[in-house]
Amino acid sequence: MSDVSRREAKKAFHRRRILETAHDVFFRDGFVEANLDDIAKGAGVAKGTLYRYFDSKADLYVAVLAHGGDIFAERMREARAEGDDAVDQVRRIARFYFEHWTANEEYFAIFWAMENQQVIGELTPEAVKQVTSLWSECLRILADAIQDGVEHGSFAPCDPWEVANIFWTVANGLIRTEHLGAQRRLRRSRLDRIFQDAVELLLRGMTVRTPEPDSGPGA
Repeated sequence: MSDVSRREAKKAFHRRRILETAHDVFFRDGFVEANLDDIAKGAGVAKGTLYRYFDSKADLYVAVLAHGGDIFAERMREARAEGDDAVDQVRRIARFYFEHWTANEEYFAIFWAMENQQVIGELTPEAVKQVTSLWSECLRILADAIQDGVEHGSFAPCDPWEVANIFWTVANGLIRTEHLGAQRRLRRSRLDRIFQDAVELLLRGMTVRTPEPDSGPGA
């Protein structure tokens, strides 16, 4: 192995160790209380080394939340591929999305982090790009399923990207109510039930219906 390869391998090892340790510290203590000294110690590096890989505590936090994004997108593609038709694909994508975020609630904080930079600190353009690229990729998977439905006559003509954003906004809004007491009480139904109802409501609005046959005068 060349010196360059060894250096790259060492950097990759340190970055992975920092992310793994930061994951444990952030999810144990929360963003505000998490201590970078604890992260550095757990990762076996000097505190200054953290800043060779991440510009700030906020950047490190978002990197932890976005870690594994490629796997997430691939599983979303797999969920779509398992569908029999466009309607079933959208249902499967929605089910995967719901099950992922409710089973990994700590990662759902990425939405809070992106919207509350005044709390956690301003993120670098690179960190914002990393997260928005992941979101765009996932939205594209859903938009492509919707586009297929339009082309095959299952869905009424629409802007697939716009409709995918509507699904995404409704899904995230509903999942977020689980963490907001007042909104959770207003919801009345269980989250899984109301989430499924919302998906079906949107699908009914998109689905092309065969017109009732005209039975003629005096029918």
